[in-house]
Amino acid sequence: MRLQDRLDAMRADFENGRFPLVPTRDQLDTMERATQSLVESGQADRALKAGDIAPGFTLMDADGNSVSSQAILARGPLITTFYRGVWCPYCNYDLQALEDLRPEIEARGASLVAISPQMPANSRKSQRDNKLGFPILSDVGTTVAAAFGLRFRLPDDLIEVYRQFGNDLPRINDDPAWVLPMPARYVIGTDGVIAYAEVNPDYTRRPEPSDLLPILDHLRVGSKG
Repeated sequence: MRLQDRLDAMRADFENGRFPLVPTRDQLDTMERATQSLVESGQADRALKAGDIAPGFTLMDADGNSVSSQAILARGPLITTFYRGVWCPYCNYDLQALEDLRPEIEARGASLVAISPQMPANSRKSQRDNKLGFPILSDVGTTVAAAFGLRFRLPDDLIEVYRQFGNDLPRINDDPAWVLPMPARYVIGTDGVIAYAEVNPDYTRRPEPSDLLPILDHLRVGSKG
């Protein structure tokens, strides 16, 4: 099944009360308004795009190890996916779909990392629950997300809905700011230039991971040329 089909089915189950957490109509309307407001803000259009230079970063993985984008790019291309957190089921399906494709990504000489504002303990849970073989890096204060143009603050009414759902982002992220990255996926070439960018302010919409493979194939051919 395509990733987006899985996400659409999950959204339908959630909105129709088939999850343990059953949202009210008011909560669903608040979530929809917040998403539409972010779409209309045009922020996604201002985020980094293909052809831009990717900001370098050094972040800690779930085990406390330092991971440098520069060191990864010395070995081959880097796929970076921005991940909202362990509490987001859409994001978890996205990570699972990327994990399914990981052998093909690595066969093309590329590496895969996820970047999340959540603390390492929550990243360990994400990796364990989703059976991931790639790291989730902690972007404390969403500094790297901001450098890519992805950081946004949740509106007050959505903050209240998240509190009602038990999604205490200040505790999960050790950051009082109630900020998140827009979901995004980047392919960065060994020259540091972004070869592919997909940013969507609607967190329920995700590109198919298989879209990455032609990009990696093109980079590999280019590197041999």
